[in-house]
Amino acid sequence: MSGIFDVHAHYDDEKFDTDREEVLSSMAEKNVICIVNAGTDIETSRKTLNYCERYDFMYGAVGIHPECADNLPQDYLKEIENMAMHEKAVAIGEIGLDYYWDGVPRDIQKKVFTEQLELAYKLSMPVVIHDRDAHGDTMEILRKYKPKGIMHCFSGSVEMCREIVNLGMSISLGGVVTFKNARHSVEVATYIPLDRLMLETDAPYLAPVPFRGKRCDSSMIMMTAERIAEIKGISVEELLKITAENACRMYGIVL
Repeated sequence: MSGIFDVHAHYDDEKFDTDREEVLSSMAEKNVICIVNAGTDIETSRKTLNYCERYDFMYGAVGIHPECADNLPQDYLKEIENMAMHEKAVAIGEIGLDYYWDGVPRDIQKKVFTEQLELAYKLSMPVVIHDRDAHGDTMEILRKYKPKGIMHCFSGSVEMCREIVNLGMSISLGGVVTFKNARHSVEVATYIPLDRLMLETDAPYLAPVPFRGKRCDSSMIMMTAERIAEIKGISVEELLKITAENACRMYGIVL
């Protein structure tokens, strides 16, 4: 298995509205073998599944992002469960906590987060976790539920990384590891066992150097892979192979 497996992207984002078809149709020639698109609410989760039906290489995570956790319909969890039954839905996500923004009260975020963790357990599905400026509460909840899944776009310390690995979870790293001020990401990349590492873009966000500040797409994982391979002392090809195998195993995807 050789090629780019992007475990977390948002091709439903409006930044792709003008050329989404062109971008996604070019992925194969750019050595992208698989993309997991992550929903952030009911609408984007539905869109994600529509893209999955159109593109063989795309799979989906369905869920409610913490920034979207307020004013949900009473049956939102049933909606997510129904979508999770789709043959190309592979995870519950993007779920978690975000204390960077003040838009959604923390108690509501925690409630929606835990409800979706319980749904993932019920369905025996992995989760995709979002954690921004909420490390303490995120870890408290993860210690309780011990889900199978990925800490996406990980921004914590090596100590936090160690605890996540000990809980049985994996970590995905993206373009931030190429930034000049990315001390934590470099330390985590150095520490994390290869069998718990995955690669992501969070497209269209967080494009790696030298594309920082521009719209990101899955092909740009190559810059992230080159930096992590350098840190790990292995070839880019080996890193791509290992991280793709890790992702397939986590999501239950056969390529």
